[in-house]
Amino acid sequence: MTWQEFTALLVLATAMSFTPGPNTTLSTALAANGGLRRAMPFVCAVPLGWGALLLVCAWGLGALVLALPLLNWAIKIVGVAYLLWLAWKLSQSRQLSEASVAALTVGFWQGVALQFVNIKAWMLALAIVSGWIAGRGESTQRLAIVVPTMLAFAFASNLLYATMGSLLRDWLRGPQGSGERLRLFNRTMALVLLVTALWMLTL
Repeated sequence: MTWQEFTALLVLATAMSFTPGPNTTLSTALAANGGLRRAMPFVCAVPLGWGALLLVCAWGLGALVLALPLLNWAIKIVGVAYLLWLAWKLSQSRQLSEASVAALTVGFWQGVALQFVNIKAWMLALAIVSGWIAGRGESTQRLAIVVPTMLAFAFASNLLYATMGSLLRDWLRGPQGSGERLRLFNRTMALVLLVTALWMLTL
């Protein structure tokens, strides 16, 4: 892989990883409600799930998804339904309490599975496979460069958003722990997930 190709990969990874999406929104919300420690399983799950998705796309699953519109729509519908469910759960959380935190928990394996119904993750994986791997020589060596790079970006972006969410915790408690700020924050994050779900349907 030439340095020009690697530079282009870094630009794409930065643009796609650090812009808001289902993963970064959930990382922020989980850390804001439960703290950074509670968000870390999800933060660590994202790169693992994303890396697995990238590998199966490189091994031909991506072409199958593109060739079968019904499968493409099935991924969208499942992804949209899951995001809508998460948005509803998030909008119902009003206090920084164990009960509300439990309601917002997204486990490690849920985070891994979410990548396979995240249309943004599919778009990025397919773009990378078609632009940097498929039809090029030394595909194994290219994968050895691309996969760790993308995993690092996935981890760094979600950790950054989770850190920002955790730093907001004291402010979100509001005066005398009223929870008004947290309620507004959670509803805003829920709205972001809702808009993301609707956007997914247009792709």
